[in-house]
Amino acid sequence: QVQLVESGGGLVQPGGSLRLSCTASGRIFKINDMGWYRQAPGKERELVASITNNGSTKYGDSVKGRFTISRDNPNNTQYLQMNSLKPDDTAVYYCYARLWATTGALEVWGQGTLVTVSS
Repeated sequence: QVQLVESGGGLVQPGGSLRLSCTASGRIFKINDMGWYRQAPGKERELVASITNNGSTKYGDSVKGRFTISRDNPNNTQYLQMNSLKPDDTAVYYCYARLWATTGALEVWGQGTLVTVSS
């Protein structure tokens, strides 16, 4: 069974930094796109960042210049470095991966990790 496990969320003051991690495990042949979405209370889910297998990245407008997505392909892990955090960044962050496994093509999601930006 393929699964994604996230870590790194927590409470941080405005202007601070956090790094989220997301590791895929299971019988995986290849991971294509990886990325992060977030959802704040009362708001729609929004794309935070994504990264392709060859390292091309995309960011949501609200995080450009502050967040950086990266990946460690040999270890099936992606990271989201979040700097200059604002209260509006408070949300549950979900990682995803589109990959090929022994059972075929899958889109797998993490369990979510809460990021709270508050003084």
